[in-house]
Amino acid sequence: MRGNNLASIDQAEVRETDKGSFYFLVRKLKGQPSASVLAPLVMAAVNEFRWPKSMRWANTIFTWVRPLHSVLAIFDGEVLQQSFGLGLRSESQSEGSAESSITIDFGNTTVGHRFLVPKKFTVKSFADYKRKLKAAKVILDPAERRAVIVKQAKRKAARAKLVLKDDPALLDEVTGLVEWPVVLMGRIDPEFMDLPPEVLTTAMRAHQKYLALVDASGALANRFLVVANMETADRGKGIVAGNERVLRARLADARFFWDQDRKQTLESRIDDLDGVVFHAKLGSVGEKVRRIRSLATEIAALVETSKLEWTEVGDAAARKSAKRAGDFVTNTEVAARLAKADLTTEMVSEFPELQGVMGCYYAIEDNQNPEVTQAIKEHYSPRGPDDSCPSAPVSVVVALADKIDTLAALFLVDEKPTGSKDPFALRRAALGVIRLIVENKVHLPLRQLIESSIRLATESVLSASRKAAKQAGGSQISAMATVTRTVPGWGKIDTDVLSLLDFFADRLKVALRERGVRHDLVSAVFAVGGEDDLVRLLARVDALQGFLGTDDGVNLLIAYRRAANIVRIEEKRDKLRYHGAELAIDQLVEEAERALGLRVFDSEAAAEKALEAEDFTAAMAALAKLRQPVDDFFDRVTVNTENPELRANRLRLLARIGATLDQVADFSKIEG
Repeated sequence: MRGNNLASIDQAEVRETDKGSFYFLVRKLKGQPSASVLAPLVMAAVNEFRWPKSMRWANTIFTWVRPLHSVLAIFDGEVLQQSFGLGLRSESQSEGSAESSITIDFGNTTVGHRFLVPKKFTVKSFADYKRKLKAAKVILDPAERRAVIVKQAKRKAARAKLVLKDDPALLDEVTGLVEWPVVLMGRIDPEFMDLPPEVLTTAMRAHQKYLALVDASGALANRFLVVANMETADRGKGIVAGNERVLRARLADARFFWDQDRKQTLESRIDDLDGVVFHAKLGSVGEKVRRIRSLATEIAALVETSKLEWTEVGDAAARKSAKRAGDFVTNTEVAARLAKADLTTEMVSEFPELQGVMGCYYAIEDNQNPEVTQAIKEHYSPRGPDDSCPSAPVSVVVALADKIDTLAALFLVDEKPTGSKDPFALRRAALGVIRLIVENKVHLPLRQLIESSIRLATESVLSASRKAAKQAGGSQISAMATVTRTVPGWGKIDTDVLSLLDFFADRLKVALRERGVRHDLVSAVFAVGGEDDLVRLLARVDALQGFLGTDDGVNLLIAYRRAANIVRIEEKRDKLRYHGAELAIDQLVEEAERALGLRVFDSEAAAEKALEAEDFTAAMAALAKLRQPVDDFFDRVTVNTENPELRANRLRLLARIGATLDQVADFSKIEG
């Protein structure tokens, strides 16, 4: 009553609900004209629309992404009656001025292209607005603008017998930069065509937003497309000439970097990485490289000694090379040591997007082994869901080492992702690890690798703290105290391992959900615990999904739930634990329960043997044989018999059914 300003409870009415009688207050709110409601909403939207970068102009207080010149606001053909105040900074006002703000009245006028059709025009409706804008050389719809760009670009390319290089992200960016797209073609000077193609495309893409072209063989062509926002009397010749001149300067810089960088080998750059900070608490990139090298060598040894065949999706030549005695581990160690060396080159300083790529080219110049150069190029991959996944053994191992180290090290210093922030792209790194393992079908003990990586990162944290303490004139004890104070949960390696394993589990569920795999089946298999081989785990999920798609699987799941519910209820009532209790064979007196008891023992043994052999389909087949005996048991046997010994034994039998199924997956987590 107080909250609603009621003088008497009689002002409320009583209504009956499923939960009893309740007082309800009925209020009738009178509607308002839409125009009077819309004007404040527009004001609020403009004021609350935050941009990553905003500007203030003239002597106004108001900040926005661009200076506001007018507000076009029409409802039902009429202008909304409202003014928008930009405010004035007091220090900019003249003495004695009474003006306190610059205001923009809402209106029904706007302008088109600022240079081609700068004249103002009035608008009556949205359809009128869109039509008149197009007549004034502004295509309002971004999808329409994009389509115009693609059409013009493909037509220009076809005339030169070339093909537009696929780059959806750049097309989207260019679409947002122009109002009236005009695609023009320029030439790249022949003297720059011997630069690596990635250098050319990056210079064009990153700085100038040019679209690249390729020939019929897929090789980069000596032409580019620029999307102008202007029609000119000379059909764009001046625009093309200007852009060719700018590109020539960019590529001249790139040529200089390319020539300078090749005067020094990658090997000679490794020590320079100690001067590049990776993370304040983890030290330099040099420290990271030493961790990657150690972890990559461990992974390579595990793969080599496991005598497992590498997946056939890998490069045949790389697989053959990897199997030569000692080559695989050696090439892996060299690639890991050189992987980050290009971070100190001039080219990567200018074009950070080329890290890894330039390392590959410089390694080729240094006559490094092809497996090494390929691994340097691919060790950042996959960078995202659309990026291809490395398949050559050395590339896969170095990429795994890099990503696992990043995850373990940053988890150690409590840089875990939050619900809204992931500044170090750790979710992407985890998905990359999952793809590298799963798509290449390489069996690895993930927990062991995480433990190794955390131990290596621990040494880096201590080393960074010792250096910081030494520079500050402190002692080793003060360095350790700093670590303990600044790194939450320091020293609890098991906690860090479990935290990261849980993180991988969550990412795996996301990855599988995108492939159409039910999340509850993933949870059911994860709940068994003790499985950190992702290839084996996914094989188990696939087998479980196939099993539950059969009649035996569906009916056995129903029977499992019935048995589990009975056991749970009776355990609570008896205050006893029937799970894990020994089953008395001599107390299985009825034929149906004897048959079920024998089948449980047989299925349990068969499933265990199949799981050891990693034959998960056979394990499911062993469980399927329980279906008929379970059905017969529930049809013919009374669980809660008056004989307490028989009753307890039958409950133990039902509990044993659950335990048998739970060898494969926790069926209690399966939905439906």
